[in-house]
Amino acid sequence: MKTSQSQGSSSKPSVPSRRVQLGLLTLLLVVGGGVVVWRTVTPISNSASSQMAQGFPPTTVETVALKRGEGIRRIQLLGQVEASKSATLRTQTAGTVERVLVEVGDRVKPGMTIATLDDADQQLALAEAQAKLAQARSELARLEVGTRPEIIAQRRAELRSVQAREREAQQNLKRYQELVAAGAISERALLEERATVDATRAERLKVEAALAEATAGPTREEIAAQKASVAAAVSAVNQAQLTLARTEVKAPAAGIVRSREVSVGDLVESRDPVLTLVNSNELDVFLELPEQLSGSITPGLPVELTARAIPNWQKRATISGVVPAANAASRRQMVRVRLQNPPQNLLPKMAIAAELQLQVEPNSFVVPRDALVQRDDNWLVYTVANGKAAQIPVKLVVDMGETMAISSSQLQVGQPVVVRGGEALMHGAPVQIAEQNTRPES
Repeated sequence: MKTSQSQGSSSKPSVPSRRVQLGLLTLLLVVGGGVVVWRTVTPISNSASSQMAQGFPPTTVETVALKRGEGIRRIQLLGQVEASKSATLRTQTAGTVERVLVEVGDRVKPGMTIATLDDADQQLALAEAQAKLAQARSELARLEVGTRPEIIAQRRAELRSVQAREREAQQNLKRYQELVAAGAISERALLEERATVDATRAERLKVEAALAEATAGPTREEIAAQKASVAAAVSAVNQAQLTLARTEVKAPAAGIVRSREVSVGDLVESRDPVLTLVNSNELDVFLELPEQLSGSITPGLPVELTARAIPNWQKRATISGVVPAANAASRRQMVRVRLQNPPQNLLPKMAIAAELQLQVEPNSFVVPRDALVQRDDNWLVYTVANGKAAQIPVKLVVDMGETMAISSSQLQVGQPVVVRGGEALMHGAPVQIAEQNTRPES
């Protein structure tokens, strides 16, 4: 009985031995998992990964030929359109506004009449100036011709007449003197006769001077003075004509009417504003720079301009100038882009977007974004040599969207770079290039 009981008890494992087995199994799982995690986390060296990859079948990959290119950094900017040239048209004479021929937003051409003033006063001033000019010219013509013979004959006749009156007055004076001596007349009558003699003598002298002047003719000084009078009269006529013409306010250049300051019936003085005109053939775009770019942008850099108001419009231009002061509102530096012959629907104060292209590295390699593989914190690319993948670490120069600029001393122009199938590659792994999918680098 005892023997049979001991045999039956030995055929079943005891509870402590079962626990030991479970513990050993758990330990093996933990150790195995740790090894797997360690192999996953710990970077595998090129030689180690090459040995591990020897037993795998070739991986099909796509490649492109490596080329050099410029590393271009693209920066998005915002700004607005401003008129590069604007002018406030002002009146150049006084008057009442008779007509206004344009409205805000109208396009005008050079020489186009913008407004007209009542010109009644200017017409009268012109007529008066023309009359004075005619009078001055007539007098000049008389002086240049000289005194006519009939005028000289008339002066001589006047002289003979006054001489006769003078002789008669002298004879009467002599007779009056005799009568006064005889006491026949008073002294007062004698004084009156003497006054008559003096008057006729003065008249004779005046007529003699006029005859001498008529006989001699005008002097060169008199003719020169009259010519100056004619020139002054001509200037007065020209000024009156100019003032009359200025009653029509004309556009000095092509542009768009931005604001209007007068209406029909307004009384304006000289130099009062009529309207503001902006040049439609030339606009400036002012763009705000990020703070990190302040002081590093120079004229001549290329920008691509777009506007939400004109969906299909895109313009490549260059920076014309850098504003040497920050914007008062945004505290950012601004750059100016000059636009020649912009589209008609691009107007001042419109918002505009721009893409600034900065050259970061002129002699880097440019690869498609798919060619880059990230392992931990490292970036690398795979090239193909002798049917095997070669892992090459690279430095990222700049992200250009669909392409990336990279640099590495181990890369050479023309090397095939894997762009498809490189995610699971290891250094030294056998690869097969899919020729039907091989594409040149764009």
